[in-house]
Amino acid sequence: MSESAGETSYDLVIIGAGPTGLFAAYYAGFRGLSMAVVDSLPEAGGQVTAMYPEKMIYDVGGFAEVRGRDLVQGLLDQAAPWKPAYLLGRKAEKLESVEDGITITLDGGQVLRAGAVLITAGIGEFTPRPLPAGDGWLGRGMVHFVPALQAHAGQHVVVVGGGDSAFDWVLALHPAAASVTLVHRRAKFRAAESIVRQARDLGVRIVTDAEVTRFLDRDGALAAVEIQAKGAEPELLRADTVVAALGFTADLGPIESWGLQIDHRAIAVDSTMATPRERVYAAGDVAAYPGKVKLIATGFGEAATAVNNITVALNPDAHLFPGHSSNAE
Repeated sequence: MSESAGETSYDLVIIGAGPTGLFAAYYAGFRGLSMAVVDSLPEAGGQVTAMYPEKMIYDVGGFAEVRGRDLVQGLLDQAAPWKPAYLLGRKAEKLESVEDGITITLDGGQVLRAGAVLITAGIGEFTPRPLPAGDGWLGRGMVHFVPALQAHAGQHVVVVGGGDSAFDWVLALHPAAASVTLVHRRAKFRAAESIVRQARDLGVRIVTDAEVTRFLDRDGALAAVEIQAKGAEPELLRADTVVAALGFTADLGPIESWGLQIDHRAIAVDSTMATPRERVYAAGDVAAYPGKVKLIATGFGEAATAVNNITVALNPDAHLFPGHSSNAE
């Protein structure tokens, strides 16, 4: 990394801090590259952190099962010795080709210069679906995901939503919270029947055909929410926190204007993970080629392929295959 003329320079800028991007950061360090990781979400982990941090994942090699949050932490620990620069809560707005590299302009105007760019943006930039009654309450009692379960120990929590992520939060928060209530505007759930049954078996109160209509405060802090169930009188629920788990919309945002070949929110790449644009690569769910299978495990392999080819592109004297990490001193 170096700084000059208002630019911070890296060998590689990785756009997307999901599992593929985090593994790419490790592998870039292993190959001796300096790197920054940019993501519009405030925490690393991408979709895993945003939607199912407490859920078990069963298709990552070497783990019979691994909790989403633990997988992300393991990837962060794996990359840590090479000191990636994490630019989280930041959006990559503009990408321009310059002599011997690429410049990336972030929202706010910060400019990064890179020898190459690796896009690992998954299914795109997440935008939480809004809870109309919670307008103005984000960060003041309403959240869209829960970075630390213990922050809600002893609290009364209302989870709004009916999908897998809503029930994941219910099951994760239940052991720590004083109470957890789920409110869903329909009678049927999008969530898997098995996790709905788990919540019912725990005795979680589930209110269907109902909506949160109002937030109420006491001394500036959230104290309760009003819910309106179909055919019933409005009811007040004690609430220290509302988890608005209504899902996310996702799109590639500015990436779509970067002159790449994009179809159905996926970027076409060749066998080296290179896009048609020089020094721009893609890996993980955002990368597309014939026969692609979208798995975390696939993304890990693509990240290694991309980084090894980037290393040679930046230094033609480097070997494409660096040897096995088990042989490294």
